[in-house]
Amino acid sequence: MEGLREFIRRPTGEGIADRLLQPFQAFAQAETTSGLILILCICLALVWANSPWAGSYEQLWEIHLVIHLGGYGLDKPLHTWINDGLMVLFFFLVGLELKRETLVGELSKLKQATFSLAAAIGGAICPALIYLLWNAGTPGIKGWAIPMATDTAFALGILTLLGGVSRGA
Repeated sequence: MEGLREFIRRPTGEGIADRLLQPFQAFAQAETTSGLILILCICLALVWANSPWAGSYEQLWEIHLVIHLGGYGLDKPLHTWINDGLMVLFFFLVGLELKRETLVGELSKLKQATFSLAAAIGGAICPALIYLLWNAGTPGIKGWAIPMATDTAFALGILTLLGGVSRGA
């Protein structure tokens, strides 16, 4: 037991666990990792949802996750946790980053921010307009905001991936 305690107390980089974890840590810290994971998950979801196993894909989103704290608890399906929880956190973090860039970053000068502002407006309006045109006269017309939200996540993932590739990461 003392040998295990000594192994755990060793400084970073000296234990076998550190040597085993270093490749994973390097992958997780790379800028392109989140973009790669996003692209891989998109491809996996598209193949799975359009395969003979599409029913299991739909069932996955209905799995209930429960959190209890004392006498209180939340029992919601997976899609609700993602839509109402993780997406809120995602857009909160995007908003914080945007605020930082606007106040002290590359978007703090109007001349530098003009192209990004035009791209953001176009990136919000174009997907919504395409959705509205595609769904005109159908009950699904009310879902126009969905392409706007998902395009933000996809665009950030792709930009992260391309940014790392252009720098040779």
